[in-house]
Amino acid sequence: MHPIVIPTIGVLIFLSITPDVIDKNRRYLLISIVFFTTYILPIISLTILKALGLITNFKVSNIKERKIPLFIMVIIFYALGSLLYNIPVFRELGVLFFGINVALLIIYFLFYFKIKSSLHIMSMSSALAFFLIYGSVHSISILPIAIALIILTGVLASSRLHLKAHTPLEIYFGFFIGLIGQVTIHAFL
Repeated sequence: MHPIVIPTIGVLIFLSITPDVIDKNRRYLLISIVFFTTYILPIISLTILKALGLITNFKVSNIKERKIPLFIMVIIFYALGSLLYNIPVFRELGVLFFGINVALLIIYFLFYFKIKSSLHIMSMSSALAFFLIYGSVHSISILPIAIALIILTGVLASSRLHLKAHTPLEIYFGFFIGLIGQVTIHAFL
């Protein structure tokens, strides 16, 4: 449940519940674009940053090392959100990526106060908030999806705590920042 995998999973869930008719080729194109931009590009970016000595490992555990990769993700999510927002059938996915971008910007801003948040939990709560809003707007029952996301978020939060990758406060920050990002962007778009 790494944060770079969640966008592709979110798109697959979206495609499985959307009431819009989307032909197979557009579905495959969408999945390919999202997977490339949110999975392949970040891995390439991290590899380059490691080769340049800007990060010591792929875990980017401290705030100093997180700044550049997070800034790259902000650019990627903004570009992806802009692309999808301008395609009527994918407009709501554009909103999803803009919401994640708002959350990433909040996390980046908190770096200046030496506050670290869980990106893993932020991505999960962002997906949860998006699908709750999407289900409400389209009168679609997303209860099984919401329950699965809540359980997975709990398991993921427990594992992050067990691995001592985050403190409870960093987990809570990540969770609420993900929710805030989606709610904020839905209020404005």
